[in-house]
Amino acid sequence: MALPAPLPARSMELAPASVPSPVAAAAGRELHVSGSAELSAGPDRARVSVRLGSRKGAAGAARSSVSRRLEYIAHSARHRGVPEENMTVTEDFSRLENTYQMEAEVSIIFSDFGKMQNVCNLLTEKLGTSVTISPPHFYHTPEAIDALRRQVCVAAVGNTRQKAQEVCRLLGQSLGKPLLIREEETKEWGGHTDSQQPNAPDSLTLQERILNATAYASCRVFAVFEIKGKENRRKKLL
Repeated sequence: MALPAPLPARSMELAPASVPSPVAAAAGRELHVSGSAELSAGPDRARVSVRLGSRKGAAGAARSSVSRRLEYIAHSARHRGVPEENMTVTEDFSRLENTYQMEAEVSIIFSDFGKMQNVCNLLTEKLGTSVTISPPHFYHTPEAIDALRRQVCVAAVGNTRQKAQEVCRLLGQSLGKPLLIREEETKEWGGHTDSQQPNAPDSLTLQERILNATAYASCRVFAVFEIKGKENRRKKLL
C-alpha cells in the first residue's frame, strides 16, 4: 500500500516556544505566520522633447529664427510653473552648401502631468509645424521607487499582523508582541527610469503610456508572535 502523500507546508502554525523569552516561556506558545502585499505606483515624472530648426542663407537669420521660438518655449513652460533647472537646451549650428542650419532641442521635465498637457497643447497651437514635440516619456525618480519599497514592506507586515489577530480570535486567544519579523522575498517589475530610451509606440494614448510605465512591487514577510491565553488577559483586567 502506498504511503499517503505528505501534507502541504502550512504558513501558520502553533508551536512550543523556541526562544528563552520569559514572556513567551510563560505563555508556552508562539504563532508563526507569513503574509504578503503587492502595490503599484504610477510614474511621478515625464520628459518631453521639443525639436526645432531653421535653414537660411544668412547665419544671423537662422540663429534668430530658432532663438525666438526657444524663448517662447521657455517662457511658456516657466509661466506654468516649470522651474528653470527642469529645462535643458541643446543647440547645433552647421553650414550646408551655401546655407546655414540651426537646430535646437528643449528637454522639459514635468512633475504635473496636467501642466505638461497644457504646455504641449499651447506650443502645438502657437508654433504649429515649426516644432516637433515628442510623446512624453514617463518614469520614476529613485525617491518614488524607494517609497514604493517601504510602503509594500509596511503593508506586508500589516497584513501579517492582521492574519495573526484573526487566527488568535478564532482560537479564543490574545495576540501578544512580535518576537520576530523577517522579510523573506521582495519582487519588483515594470516601471521606467529616466535613463531608459522610450520604446512605446507613438499611437499609445496618454493613459496607456502612464499604465505602461507603472511600477509594481510585492513583499512577503515571516513573523513570530507571542500568544497570550485568556487567563493572562483576565489578570491584566483585574
